[in-house]
Amino acid sequence: MEHRALGTQGLHVGAIGLGCMGMSHGYGGGDEAESMATIHRAIDRGVTMLDTAEMYGPYTNEELVGRAIRDRRASVVVATKFGYQIVQGGNRLGLDGTPANAKRAAEGSLRRLQTEVIDLYYLHRKDPAVPIEETVGAMAELVAEGKVRYLGLSEVNGETMRRAQAVHPISALQSEYSVWERGIEATVLPAARALGIGFVPFSPLGRGFLAGSITGAGELPATDFRHHIPRLNSENAPKNARIVAALKAIGDRHGVAPSQVALAWVLAQGTDIVPIPGTTRRAHLDQNVNAAGLCLADQELLSLNGLAAQVSGDRYTPQMASMVER
Repeated sequence: MEHRALGTQGLHVGAIGLGCMGMSHGYGGGDEAESMATIHRAIDRGVTMLDTAEMYGPYTNEELVGRAIRDRRASVVVATKFGYQIVQGGNRLGLDGTPANAKRAAEGSLRRLQTEVIDLYYLHRKDPAVPIEETVGAMAELVAEGKVRYLGLSEVNGETMRRAQAVHPISALQSEYSVWERGIEATVLPAARALGIGFVPFSPLGRGFLAGSITGAGELPATDFRHHIPRLNSENAPKNARIVAALKAIGDRHGVAPSQVALAWVLAQGTDIVPIPGTTRRAHLDQNVNAAGLCLADQELLSLNGLAAQVSGDRYTPQMASMVER
């Protein structure tokens, strides 16, 4: 697989990563054996970046990733995130970007991942009560101590990136980005590029909807968090089916799945972009990896550019959107 640089500090990863969240969190029950096999298949196929977080579970996703890479640690770049206050019993109380939490979380992540160093350590969400300089200052101390190699931020705006970069080089910004979610293009992505920060899109397949694997939240288990995604509700999902139809039409011409067209579009937006589609199955993993070899025609890319304007519904509820900087 082609490798791409994230930032200018020396971090290089395969052009497509693997989001591991759904193996343990957010989408209902998981199959640990198949999840482990999917991670191993990803590594065999040239995927080098595995994305997890303390709050996925919480804790259980990092533990799963740690078990999966125990004998393959040298082959992967492990990315994890912190930034929430998690109390006994696994309850999430809110954001916590304090230096003390940054260091506490890192120690826990190192233990659960069974590793001596976190390759890429993200602030999951900015805590408005804590200056970003204080949070990144603590993250920088972890780098100096050899516990972290590279730093990242998630769902922040250009001003926060600039202030963070003044404290310590930032290698990656993570945010949602896909053919139906392009809100970062106006100011956030240009700011990242001006600062030399690589971009890691999560949910490049619209949480499964753009892959055609679901037609809306109504068919999902009651515990699936996608019931809280406005674009997937009973009102908006049928309208958004036209976006999947457009992806399928292009995919049919190439003999590929809609998910591969959606990923190929993301990859074509710049060589500083490394999407992390999530999956829990080897068959879907293979489809995603094969998208790296799909070359779309200029006219096809142009037609896909217009899909975001056709989206019905917001990406998040107001409560979830309140934790995202724009």
